[in-house]
Amino acid sequence: MLFIRRCLSLAHPPSILFVNRVFPPDQGATGRCAFDLTKRMAEAGWRVSVVADGDGPSAAPPGVTVVRTGASLKEGGPGENGMRRGAAPMVRGYLDSLRRLTLRAMRLPRHDVVVTMTDPPLMARVGPMLAAWHGAAAIHWCHDLYPALLPVLGLRIPDPLYRLVEWSVAGAMRRHDAVVAIGRCMARRLAALGVPSDRIVLLPNWAEPGIRPVAREGNGFRADLGLGDRFTVAYSGNLGLAHPMGGLLDAATELARTDPDIAFLVIGEGRGRPALEAAAAARGLSNLRVLPLQPAGRLSESLSAADLHLASMDPRAEGLLVPCKVAGALAAGRPCLFLGPAGSEAAALVDGCGRTLDPADGTGLAAVLRGYARDPARYAEEGRRALSVSARWDADTAAWRFAALAESLLGRAGKPVAAPLVRMSGRGLPHA
Repeated sequence: MLFIRRCLSLAHPPSILFVNRVFPPDQGATGRCAFDLTKRMAEAGWRVSVVADGDGPSAAPPGVTVVRTGASLKEGGPGENGMRRGAAPMVRGYLDSLRRLTLRAMRLPRHDVVVTMTDPPLMARVGPMLAAWHGAAAIHWCHDLYPALLPVLGLRIPDPLYRLVEWSVAGAMRRHDAVVAIGRCMARRLAALGVPSDRIVLLPNWAEPGIRPVAREGNGFRADLGLGDRFTVAYSGNLGLAHPMGGLLDAATELARTDPDIAFLVIGEGRGRPALEAAAAARGLSNLRVLPLQPAGRLSESLSAADLHLASMDPRAEGLLVPCKVAGALAAGRPCLFLGPAGSEAAALVDGCGRTLDPADGTGLAAVLRGYARDPARYAEEGRRALSVSARWDADTAAWRFAALAESLLGRAGKPVAAPLVRMSGRGLPHA
């Protein structure tokens, strides 16, 4: 019987459909994760399709078919540009994108598994319907938990409407065959919504493949900035409303007076960047530089330019998101301070290779940074631990876990599965 099923799988490879607003070369962490996963699942024998918004070209891996909706992402897209235009246009952008993606996914040939993601918000709401349309298993890959995250991002919704949307999304979550959470904190939130525990699968995000440590000597990015031997602290990633920067600014202000040789780099884009730049200029912070996002080819150098990284998260967002910048910092072999709630997945990830601090406590952050700057052996050792933690969880391991989940759902339905991905023996979750 197993032989027959394997022969069937070779003749009719199982198919999987991912639905998400962005896919490379579009910017966005969800698109990058989808790229890494679809590439590896195609290599394992799956027939992989992606529906994404926009009308531009796609950086599709071999064996992956990307279908665009045809609408420009710059026109009404629900990202940072939409948020700058105000709440009403942003909501319209969300709903328009959701409608386009749903209709385009319904016009595709049937697939065995349908995976909805969380860009745009409320994609979970249509997941069971799309799966039923395709006669498929339904997986929701939850990177951000909506609608609970919307108030943290500054979008105020009338309470009756909010409760209606929350009730609707929670009901849809419970109808999925599996819901993938990127952190234990998120898994707890999903359980509180009534998602059965046996349908919640923990699968944290991983660092972008190819990130590696680059020593100070020979680091072109560090040399270009003229950092010399200065102890350097970096924040690299999205500067959104869920990532408070007040503590970082307060620490930089204090250290500019007491320890001016400690340098701060803020590398990224987002709605919070203009306010950060204005505050740094008003305070006259010559020890802090704000730089644009760096190209993928220079990511190892830019992340390794720092001796220590920072990641921040609004405490209200605990369980609603997990900052992916932590994984990148650890893959570069650098310790990371998490400025956020102690119950978050990020706090567990930096345990032993960093610390968790109150995001509003600039004085406390300054004291900790001062201690690191005076103890090179400490941050070197924590950097080695960070690299060890990162090595336990990468795109290959995550893809194997995800494929195993999809195959288990097909197995329950009596459908053939693909060839197994290479197993990473001995590898567990990064915080295990």
